[in-house]
Amino acid sequence: MLAAVLHTPGGPASDLKPTRIPIPTPSTTEILIKIKAFGLNRSEMFTRQGHSPNLHFPRVLGIEAVGVVAIAGSSTQGFKEGDVVLTAMGGLGRVFDGGYAEYTSVPSSQVRRIEGGLPSGMDWATFGSLPEMMQTAWGSLYKALNLQSGERLLIRGGTTSVGLAAMGIAKLLGKGVVVGATTRKADREEMLRAEGADEIWVDDGDISGQIERSGGKTAPYDKVLELIGTTTLRDSLRCVRDGGIVCMTGIVGNEWSLPDFSPMDWIPSTVSLTVYAGENKDVMAMPIEKFIGAIAEGKMKARIGRVFKLEDIVEACEVQESNKAGGKIVVTTE
Repeated sequence: MLAAVLHTPGGPASDLKPTRIPIPTPSTTEILIKIKAFGLNRSEMFTRQGHSPNLHFPRVLGIEAVGVVAIAGSSTQGFKEGDVVLTAMGGLGRVFDGGYAEYTSVPSSQVRRIEGGLPSGMDWATFGSLPEMMQTAWGSLYKALNLQSGERLLIRGGTTSVGLAAMGIAKLLGKGVVVGATTRKADREEMLRAEGADEIWVDDGDISGQIERSGGKTAPYDKVLELIGTTTLRDSLRCVRDGGIVCMTGIVGNEWSLPDFSPMDWIPSTVSLTVYAGENKDVMAMPIEKFIGAIAEGKMKARIGRVFKLEDIVEACEVQESNKAGGKIVVTTE
């Protein structure tokens, strides 16, 4: 099979080597998945760049994949050849070889079967964009932020793939939720409104100041989903009302820590700060069939930036590093 193998981390994207390697043999408790598509994720980029010190190489990266069951191990239950499935995290692409390949073998407990298969109107690239993106957005909103009907939500990093997914999920599941979204580029307003944003903020690093200067025309938010990271976190903490919650999920700003973090100075009184880092159990718990159905029916969008073939994985990773995809980057195997 063809797989993108990383032998040594810390170099350029071209260090990923599309290579012919044997198809893995599943154990009795594993599912061999014939991969149809997978999305690229920033955690994989960080691993490739050398920021995951506990991994062993060579390794096939990729923390998510969608496809069909090729072989169901003899001790597995509920799977048969041809079933449409997805998998994400749980060691995929880190502890064992992952999604940057034509096949992967995964513990059956980490494989989710899609009841009824894919609906008409949904292709493999669209499905491949969903597992990690939707899990992260859904978990941030409903497990970390506990988003309620009628609340005001600010998505800091509204044009990111997770930000756009969170916008769609909040509108789909949250009755009367008012969504604000930030962007660094004023020309993204039309796109954000089309995705469901009610309020648009051009991010100058001082959104809390913009809210304050609105003279009461814009109320503080109940919840903030922080996708930029530490570079905008302090300001996001000042965008919520008393008793509000900020969840830091993304690190698009590529700064991992706060060298001068003083909690008593940074976190306003009664405001809560939390984080979200999903696990495979969250992939299994999210209402993915509802999302798939809503997308197929046109009630929700899955914004894909670029689609590449597996043999073009290096170019795909270079586009990811440039932050110019305009949505989720997806790689297909056929």
